Amino acid sequence: MEFEELKRVWEMQNSEVLFVVDAQSLHRRITSKKNKANRTLNFTEWLVLIANIASATFVMATTFFNSSLRISAYLLSGWMFMTAIYVAISRIRRIKGDAAYDRSMQGDLHHAIAMASHQVRLSQLMRWNILPVVALVLLVVWEGGKSIWMVTGIVIFFALTYWASGWEHRFYQTRKRELEILKGKLENG
Repeated sequence: MEFEELKRVWEMQNSEVLFVVDAQSLHRRITSKKNKANRTLNFTEWLVLIANIASATFVMATTFFNSSLRISAYLLSGWMFMTAIYVAISRIRRIKGDAAYDRSMQGDLHHAIAMASHQVRLSQLMRWNILPVVALVLLVVWEGGKSIWMVTGIVIFFALTYWASGWEHRFYQTRKRELEILKGKLENG
């Protein structure tokens, strides 16, 4: 090879793009993350709805048929019903808002981030919801004259629940942050 040929090959290699982003593969990955966020959020919303409605119904029924009027038990049932109603309304608003996102790569990414943000807010709200629930449960138990061991068991159970919900909340925050980092990388090239 002559020097001119080597020079020409060198220049051709320098003009080639070294890194290429496979747009279809990236879009599939974003769609996969969006679908995963959607499944997780739907499961969480339904779990919160069913758990609160079932618990509130159980507490109300046992209090009603027990024939002893405990205002705290009715307050606990009311609180759980209100929590379920709030989550149901929030879910309906979220689903109605899904139509605002286009089905492009950018739109799917924004949609995934919005769902992850909703999951983080719901997780934080349910974590704080533990505090009034435990207060009302302890009031119900105290009014019922239950033993100190039962109160201790309830406090330990709710403390473990609060700790686990913190772990879960941090997990959802990490997922959201990953999507935001991906968004930043796409916007900055």
